[in-house]
Amino acid sequence: MRPDGTLSPETATRRFLDALTKPSRILVAISGGSDSTGLLVALADALKAARNSSISLCAATVDHALRADSADEARQVAALCHSLGIPHVTKTWLGPKPKTGIMAAARDARYELLAEAADELAADLVVTGHTFDDQRETLVMRGARSEAESTGIADLVLFDRRLWIARPFLSCLREDIRAVLRARQLQWLDDPSNDDPKYERVRMRLALKDHAAAAPLMDAGDRRASLAEDAARWLAAHFVVHASVLGQVSLAGLVADRSVLEYALSRLAAVFGGQPYALGREQTDALLALIEKRELARMTAGRVVFDLRRNGLFLCRESRGILPLVLPEGGCGIWDGRFEIRNHDRGAVWIEAAGSAAMPTANDLQALPKSALRRAYAALPRFVDANGEALSAGRAGKVLVTPYFAPFDRFLTRFDVIFADSLAAAFGTRPYPKAPLGLIDGKTI
Repeated sequence: MRPDGTLSPETATRRFLDALTKPSRILVAISGGSDSTGLLVALADALKAARNSSISLCAATVDHALRADSADEARQVAALCHSLGIPHVTKTWLGPKPKTGIMAAARDARYELLAEAADELAADLVVTGHTFDDQRETLVMRGARSEAESTGIADLVLFDRRLWIARPFLSCLREDIRAVLRARQLQWLDDPSNDDPKYERVRMRLALKDHAAAAPLMDAGDRRASLAEDAARWLAAHFVVHASVLGQVSLAGLVADRSVLEYALSRLAAVFGGQPYALGREQTDALLALIEKRELARMTAGRVVFDLRRNGLFLCRESRGILPLVLPEGGCGIWDGRFEIRNHDRGAVWIEAAGSAAMPTANDLQALPKSALRRAYAALPRFVDANGEALSAGRAGKVLVTPYFAPFDRFLTRFDVIFADSLAAAFGTRPYPKAPLGLIDGKTI
């Protein structure tokens, strides 16, 4: 039985192209497997049928250099792209590979290399071949780890605040994609790691083999987006940030709907703690329990100190575990998961926590709780030279600091864009780039 909500590859491709809001150059991330090959062919066919299209294609293959055959496979993909008249580049993941967390590291490297390829080929949008089958596996895996509802694989993601990545085939079955390729007498490559049961996804795929008709929940993302919109309004009404380091939620904001508080506070905790993921359910429940008691109290969770006072809830980075960062001249890095720092000074700069020596003198901060303010300022970055001496004002002025939102600035799903933009406004930093698609499956984003 065919799962509800699935589309043919041709229909999904047509809907995707129709949803583009401006002329685009699309970079297809192609490994040579059936899904990405099918996506490339479907897009090429659709654009060939549309005369005078303002959309063009290019392609990139990421060679993770983890298997002996990967370089040869990349050459086969390049040959296919050449036969279709589509510009193609291969990007190789160079350098030593981590012994643990290889899948996560490979994913991060893959998108970094795709972003490089997009720059080289002047592409403004990347598409990947994730399918309905991938979505189903992801939802089942995440469901086994947590009772919290998962949105699964997002259909649209912003990478590194600069490049949107779309998944046009999330509503397509892999077998339908392969049927299109067979009809065209086109071959695809099979990565042997896709059959290796040492990987969780492969084990899940094998376990689900006899349950192909089971459909994932397709509206979880819509519920998440709606909640993010409510949380964005809450943020604009009830949250302020002082000197980029001390957050304050008004007392009125603490009596909001519980689901809004869960969403907003768990993500504010990730921002102030410099963590890529929202605060976990158990710690969030403990924080909400503290708030519901309506008593002055303090707790630490996710590297963040939450301080409930008579004039609201204050939150800032705790002063422990803040590691230094060294940036060479012209270098850029993320310090403590909270600040992006660019060194335009001559020579290397060391960044460390300001510590107890830092204390504000600005008049507009004097009404704030001194202990909370002192704690927040101690977690600010301080710039020193190789001898540990503080940089002069002139040199320090050449080191540029921008707030960095760890749960959003590397990978931002379209479900969270509205909240992330509200957060950027609260910190006085630039908004996120607008998505290039006006609709997803017929729904405005």
